[in-house]
Order: sequence, then C-alpha cells, then structure tokens
Amino acid sequence: MTTSHPSTTARRSSSSSSSSTAGTAAAGATPPPETAPTAPTAPTAPTAPAAPAADRRRWVALAIVMTAAFMDLVDVTIVHIALPSIQRDLGGGFGAAQWITAGYALAFAAGLITGGRLGDIHGRKRLFLAGVAGFTAASALCGLATGPEMLVAARVLQGGTAALMVPQVLSIVHATFPAHERGKVFGLFGAIVGLGSVSGPLLGALLMEGDLFGLGWRPIFLINLPVGIAALLLGRAFITESKAPRALRLDLPGIAVAVAAMLLLMYPLTRGAELDWPLWCLVMMAGSVPVAAAFVVYERRRGARDGSPLVELSLFRVKSFAAGVAVQLTFGIALGIFFLVWTLYMQTGLGWSPLRAGLTGVPFSIAVSVAASVSVQVLVPRFGRRVLQAGALTMIAGVGLYLWEADRYGTGIEPWQMAAPLVVLGAGMGLVVAPLTDAVLSDVPREHAGSASGIVNSVTQLGNALGLGLVSVVFVPAGPGRAVVDAATGALGWVAVVLGAVFLVMFALPARPRRQDEGAAEGPGETASPDGAAGGGEVARGVGEAPDSGSGGGAGGAGRGGVTGPRETRPEPVAAARGARTP
Repeated sequence: MTTSHPSTTARRSSSSSSSSTAGTAAAGATPPPETAPTAPTAPTAPTAPAAPAADRRRWVALAIVMTAAFMDLVDVTIVHIALPSIQRDLGGGFGAAQWITAGYALAFAAGLITGGRLGDIHGRKRLFLAGVAGFTAASALCGLATGPEMLVAARVLQGGTAALMVPQVLSIVHATFPAHERGKVFGLFGAIVGLGSVSGPLLGALLMEGDLFGLGWRPIFLINLPVGIAALLLGRAFITESKAPRALRLDLPGIAVAVAAMLLLMYPLTRGAELDWPLWCLVMMAGSVPVAAAFVVYERRRGARDGSPLVELSLFRVKSFAAGVAVQLTFGIALGIFFLVWTLYMQTGLGWSPLRAGLTGVPFSIAVSVAASVSVQVLVPRFGRRVLQAGALTMIAGVGLYLWEADRYGTGIEPWQMAAPLVVLGAGMGLVVAPLTDAVLSDVPREHAGSASGIVNSVTQLGNALGLGLVSVVFVPAGPGRAVVDAATGALGWVAVVLGAVFLVMFALPARPRRQDEGAAEGPGETASPDGAAGGGEVARGVGEAPDSGSGGGAGGAGRGGVTGPRETRPEPVAAARGARTP
C-alpha cells in the first residue's frame, strides 16, 4: 500500500486551484510528456457545412412570417371596401356593419396586450403557428357566414388569433437573424407593410368585381385559406423555436377587467343611435368608468405585489409618454371614423362600384407612403415635433378641401376631382404616422421601452375601434343617396375637429426625439446583440413585459411599431410602417 506525501498532495491541490483560475497557460506549465501531442483542440471545420443550410432555412422562415403579416394587413384593409355589399347580402343594421370592423379591432387591441408575453412563455413558433391556424379557420368561418351575427363572431375570432400571430413575427426575425442582417430584414418588412396597406382595398375590389364562382364578397376572406395552410405546413418545417429566458406571468384578471371596460363602452356606442339611446346604453357607458378605475387600482397593486402588471402605470408619469398615448388614441379615433365613413360615402352615397371606390383611394395610399418616407428620413431630423403638427394641419386642410368640393359638385363628383383632397390627406397622415411612435417613446427610460411600445400600439388599435364605434354617432343618414352624402360631410367635419385636438395635444410631445442624440453618443459596442439585450435592435414587447426577457415578442410586433432603440440601429422603413395598418 502506497501513500502520497503531504507536500505532494499540497502541490497537486495547488496545481488544480491554479489551473481553475489562471486558465490554460497555468494548466500547461507541467504537462505530462504523453499528453503534449493532444494539446490542439478538435478542429471546428466539421461544423462549417451546416451554415449554408441554416442560411437557406432562415430566409424561408422569413418569407413565411412576412406572408402571414401581409395576410393580416390585407385582411384589415380589404373589409372596408366590401362592407356595403356584405350589408346588402346578409342584412342586419348599421350596428352590425360597424362590428364587422370594430369587433376585429377590439379583439386585436385586447389580444395584443398579452400575445407577445404568451410567445415568450410558450414559444414564439408555437404561438405563431397557433395564431395562423386560428386566423385561417376564422377566415373560413367569415367566408361561410350565413348571417351578420356569425360574421361578427368570426371577425372577433380573427382579431383575437391575429393578436397571437402578429406579435411573434418580429420576435422570430430577431431570434433567427444575427444583428448585422436585421437592418436589411426590417427594411423588407417595412416594404411588406406598405404593400399590404396599399393593396388591400384594391385587391378586395378586384375580387368582388370578378365575382369568383358567384361568391360575391366571400372570396375576400376565403383567399386566406390556401395562404394560411401553406404557412402552417412550411412554418412547422422551417421556423426555429425560441423562448424568452425570463418572461413575466400572464395577468389574466387584468385582461378580463380591461376587456370588460372596453365592451361596456363600445357596445352601447354602436347600438345607441340605432335604438334611440335607451337607458341601458347610457348605464353601460357610465359603468365603463368605474370598471376602468378598478383596472388601474388592480394593476397598481399587482405591480407592487409581483412586478408583472399588464400595464406599467409608472410610465404615465413621463409627460411626453402620457401625452403621446393621448395623441395615439385620438388619432386612431379620427382614422376609424374617416375610413368607414369614406367607404360608405362612395358606395352607398355616390353609388360607385367597389372597384371604382378602390381605385379612387390609390392616390391616398401612395401619398401616405411617400410622405412617411420623407418625414422620417429628411424632415423629422431637422424640424422634430413640428413635422407631426404640420401633418395634423395638412390633414385638416385635406378635409376642408374635400368639403369645399363636395359642396360644389354634390353627388356628381368624379374620382379625379377627389384626387387632390385625398393626396393632401394622405400626405398629412404620412407625416404623422411614421415618426409618432418615436416621439412618444423618446423620454421613456430605456429599460421600459418594450412595455411602452406595447401600450402605444394597443392604444392605437383601441382608438381605431372607438372611432369605428363612434361612426353611428356622427354619421346618421336620413336615407340613401344625397342623405348619405350630407351625413358623410357632417362626419368628416367631426374628423377635422378631432384632428384639431390631436394638433393641440402634440405640444406636449418633446420638440425633438432624444433617442437621436443618444444613438449618436453610443459606441460601436452598443449595437444590437443577438438576444436584444444591448443596444438598439430590441423588438418591442407586450405590455408589461420584462425588458430583459430575451429577444422579446410583443404588442409592438409587425406593423405596430416593433422596433425601439437608438436611431442608427433602428430601420426606418419599420418606423414608417407603424401607422400604415391603422385603417
């Protein structure tokens, strides 16, 4: 039996300790002769062949998620052009027509609050595919609807499933592509958003004009089926799963209270005028106030208890953010009123076909895209907040120009005569929608940027839903034809009033977004990292989501202001796309 000498044991212990702290140099100070040849580590060459395959797979995954985002964008804008035909075919009152659009927007706004957080918890690929499957099934139900009630229910389901699908798009991109490629990818995304917003009404008009298989308006929904099925099959094969390292828990009671407050306000708004404002409508609207107050109290207590509130209420102490949320809400209301009234005006009041109405709106869409690009790249860096205020005033001028033409030409107005006011309106909207989110978030602490972006985007959708609900209040035609034209001009006057309020509230926004200066001050080492933890390429998260929860997916997803951070790491086409979906 042999034993080690104490000094030998001490030397062995010392050598082990030294190797753990000093690294490989210390460890190799006294190597046994027979181990010297094995010093070189295994070569990395065997892993190289996998790179090209990964390249191909991630670009296929990009095409899949971009297609899903395009499908959602088209579905939002395509419905407006078909509303008069749907109403004639299925019957139902004006309130039902409102809920076909408002139900989608309301469900989408409510779902955005938690859609991103669900992806962080359960996997973004899983939630994306579940959203695509639900959206596709809901589209089939819309296309097969036998009455207005079924169509409204299917549209609500569509909005809810879109809220599961859309927030995952930029999250998947962020988790799949390295930082140096994201600028190009987000640029493609911005182009897709613009294309979807422009092509929706025109595509809807063409489908209805073609009357495929004698189905009338139904192909505007059924066209989603082959696209959705292909996205499901390819997504299972090519999208890589990802989760957040740390994700906050769901706030299900908060979601329930928030949705209850929305419904208590929205339902009587859409039904009140049609029913001559019975007492129960007034009681419900009054009841939305204490329910909303209860939501605030609950969120404050939840935040103090476990730090996972649905809405980070402390953000509203930032003056520019609170004012910006008010701007987003008010601007969404104005757009919600405008687009529904404009559609009904052209088809029900002037008697135009869907195709003629869709083509008439093309100058507006082009003006929005051009002005948005110029606003972000040229004007805002020089003039700051004044660009947004100029946009609001330009939109008011466009409404005024149209009201003058409507008074002059009446029901004999032609599409070419509408082009001028529509171009002015579109240019004004482009000046506002592109830089608005950056202005709202400019004073928000960096650690809360994701939560703040999620709130802004949810509020924008809520404003759109409220605007659609208010249509029955400001647009009450006494009959068809000329009565619809007169009611539409009155409603557009209210749109101008709301835009005036937007202009005034904008004075509370910062004169210049501070992130531009912050971005210039940051060093090269502070650009976006693959996990979104450093620098700018951080994907906007859901409301209340932890800023450090990995690559984050959230309410600020596709087309909703999905990127925050320093200006030079933020792709401007995405910023320009933020408001493009609102119609």
